[in-house]
Amino acid sequence: MQPGLTRGSGRNVVVVGTQWGDEGKGKIVDWMTDHAQGVVRFQGGHNAGHTLVINGRKTALQLIPSGVMREGVACYIGNGVVVDPTHLLAEIGRLEAIGVDVRSRLFLSESCPLILPFHVELDRAREAKRETTSGGRIGTTGKGIGPAYEDKVARRALRVMDLKNPARFEAKLRELVALHNAELTGVLGAPPLEVAPILDAALGAAEQLRPLMADVGYRLFNAHSDGANLLFEGAQGTLLDIDHGTYPFVTSSNCVAGNAAAGSGLGPGQLHYVLGITKAYTTRVGGGPFPTELPIDAPGTVGHHFSTVGQERGTVTGRPRRCGWLDAAALKRSMIINGISGLCITKLDVLDGLGEIKICTGYRLGARRLDVLPLDAEEIAACEPLYETLPGWSETTAGLTHWEQLPGNARRYLERMQALIGAPIDMVSTGPDRVHTILLRHPFRA
Repeated sequence: MQPGLTRGSGRNVVVVGTQWGDEGKGKIVDWMTDHAQGVVRFQGGHNAGHTLVINGRKTALQLIPSGVMREGVACYIGNGVVVDPTHLLAEIGRLEAIGVDVRSRLFLSESCPLILPFHVELDRAREAKRETTSGGRIGTTGKGIGPAYEDKVARRALRVMDLKNPARFEAKLRELVALHNAELTGVLGAPPLEVAPILDAALGAAEQLRPLMADVGYRLFNAHSDGANLLFEGAQGTLLDIDHGTYPFVTSSNCVAGNAAAGSGLGPGQLHYVLGITKAYTTRVGGGPFPTELPIDAPGTVGHHFSTVGQERGTVTGRPRRCGWLDAAALKRSMIINGISGLCITKLDVLDGLGEIKICTGYRLGARRLDVLPLDAEEIAACEPLYETLPGWSETTAGLTHWEQLPGNARRYLERMQALIGAPIDMVSTGPDRVHTILLRHPFRA
């Protein structure tokens, strides 16, 4: 089949987080793979954490697409992802240990930049140094993600394809180690790294990774042309996007729907629907402004309720997540950036039992009223949230699977949320398991 001559009949859906990450994307991607033949990761690295609960068993994924838990679904790691080869092999091993077939259906883009030990050391040493400056810590995961993306943008990265040529790999590695050791020792006061152990580990991983290497963009084109449905799985959340988030308290990649094309190699005209995953309240991990934040340490408070009932700890770091009321003004920004086709609201059941529920409808910044999240992080930090209060509900929503089963006040809360954000609610998640889902409009059929 010649590229550009045949347009497929398959339908492609992009799943993105609309807040600061941790919205429950993994469960929704897993749920929708019953209609997909392939799942694609298009950005981020193993700083992402997607927790799936299937038949009561919890599985945490960081780099491998969530579709791996559906038998027969192809999994693609696109060129927009930065890959730690040691971590990838360890994650494959953990899945294989519980009987999941991975290697026969995982395709790794040869264009992915590699995360190597000096990236991790730079990440951690820089965060430690920031702690002593006025700017403070950004709150990175310390996985080397940012420094790996820096090498990519500087056009000096070692990529997956370099693992196929040991001599080329070693020559480029020696240059990179020398460059980054200069910063580690001269600027950050950290010890230097040796080339030999890094080289040995990378070339050892190369033998296992070689069968997975693929031209992912071309494979996706052919799959789509053959009528396959493809699901594009974002990591982190829109408000952590390097360009559109609360800079500098952001991740190192573009998390928005538009990057599904650039980060995978499939054209944007072949992306048909964007599903925005939105938690029924708001959480954030790491530093940065958070207008609707509530204290989480005092028992009996709403913030403590969100934190404990929602089990709000980072999948990757284990850090407690900051919690607050739903921020509709921030979600408007996400809707604009992503071109959201429909929303999936997650963790609705965490709101069960609250007497009243607040939604931030905008902010007061000095004498100004703002209806959408500003772009400047300092302005965001100075914003006073403006709230609308709705009645809560005492009935449980946990595990419900039909809209009509929801308590009246829960439906009214969702309807008000929908009106404020300006996008339709197509799905509601009422619990962690795959089956705890209310479907109003299926993204693959919409």
